[in-house]
Amino acid sequence: MMSQRSRRVDDPLWKSILEQTFSHFLRFIFTDADAVFDLSRPFDYLDKEFENLFPPESNGRGVRYVDKLVKVFLKDGSEQFVLCHVEIQSHKGRGDLAERMFRYFYRIWDRYKVPITAIAILADENKGYRPVVYSQKFMGTSLRYDFNSYKILDQEESVLRSNRNPFSVIVLTALLAIVNKKVTDEGLKKIKHDLYDEMMKREMDKSTRQGLYDFLTYYVSFDNEEVLSIFEEEIKTKIGRSDTMGTQEYLLDKAEKKGIQKGKIEGKIEMLRELGFTIAEICQKLGLAKPEVEKFFKGV
Repeated sequence: MMSQRSRRVDDPLWKSILEQTFSHFLRFIFTDADAVFDLSRPFDYLDKEFENLFPPESNGRGVRYVDKLVKVFLKDGSEQFVLCHVEIQSHKGRGDLAERMFRYFYRIWDRYKVPITAIAILADENKGYRPVVYSQKFMGTSLRYDFNSYKILDQEESVLRSNRNPFSVIVLTALLAIVNKKVTDEGLKKIKHDLYDEMMKREMDKSTRQGLYDFLTYYVSFDNEEVLSIFEEEIKTKIGRSDTMGTQEYLLDKAEKKGIQKGKIEGKIEMLRELGFTIAEICQKLGLAKPEVEKFFKGV
């Protein structure tokens, strides 16, 4: 019996992959992107500004979303810029996306007074869920807000495979995650190999390739952590060298982040212990003496 946890997707990865592939993303969504946007100018990711406008819910409840607010310059030579609001939704949630997209629009407009294009990427598995407009009408006063909506489940796998844009691999990864939720670990490993091969067919710089590799590797988790190690070893064999973030480094990075959140070295030790690292391994990785680590294993 397969556990529900085995096919959990790591939504926060969308946040980093969008930054690593944003020019490709714009070209993927807008066919005239090169004519409209000045892609030679650096993007400005306004994450902090967005959080100030829309603080996270204090109680931590409800569906969480991945939002990116990005300043993109135009190609007409002016200093005018467009704020591309991108929202990735992996679950239908409360069904209030259209209203929320409008709320984002008017607050961003009120703050910046610049043109805004909004894109909602829908990575949910609900076939009938396609919000594209928010409207209201009362006593002769009406309002309609249309926004771009990209439904991953609507995409044709063959079309994505024929698309040379690196971002097509991201969408293909998300699509296969939706339609193969009940696949075994071995089946999932084959899918990841297939995605890796698709990535290697496309031209991109090293940083973008590393970002795509991380996304296809970690977006959908294996039930057995050891299969991840096997997959990465097979990739190293396939390319004949090791230039990707290994499993150990990935898990240590997660431990590092947990430690920072807790503000103590205990957080790192706790995470590594939970992930199955031995006392000796933790001492070596964190540069700690054995007695400092041993106390966290007492009573376990």
